[in-house]
Amino acid sequence: MTTTTTPPPSAAPAQRPPHRPRHRWLVAVLVALLIAVPAGYLALSAYQSRDSGEDKARTASARALIYEWPSKVQRRIYDVPIPGGAAYVGYYETNAWESSTFYTEFRCSPDQLSGFLHELGAEPADLVPGRITIPDAEADTVGWSFDDPSRTYAGVTVQQSPEEPEVAVVVDLTREERPRIYVVSEADV
Repeated sequence: MTTTTTPPPSAAPAQRPPHRPRHRWLVAVLVALLIAVPAGYLALSAYQSRDSGEDKARTASARALIYEWPSKVQRRIYDVPIPGGAAYVGYYETNAWESSTFYTEFRCSPDQLSGFLHELGAEPADLVPGRITIPDAEADTVGWSFDDPSRTYAGVTVQQSPEEPEVAVVVDLTREERPRIYVVSEADV
């Protein structure tokens, strides 16, 4: 009886794992981004915070109108909806224990004046010719004077509810195409 023996299977050559390209550059970029982005954000935040503090210090030390737009928060707190497109916008704010007062001045078109009064809860017809609703003591705070006889003034005082500030408005209608609006809003603290 002949036995045939099958030879043992020969050992196959060791196979290498599949070739995977090494993305060292990708890892380096990711690490750089994970470090650079937060560092850049912190530097930008610090710079903006520093600028904000300087602006607040300048505003707090002001003794007259600051000719720039007041913040949205100030406009909302004092109920002074300055119309978009208004020009020569200036403001000044005083704060005390009992109340805070906000002075605003700007020029706008007659349509913008109408919209401004409407947002306050008044109408252009509510403006009383010759009526000065801002007392001299308040006007003197920011250097306003309403005693020029060559100018045409009209005024109205608006308080929509007891919780909202009282807003005194004087409009210089001398140039009807570009009236100048003076506003004093007093909010109880």
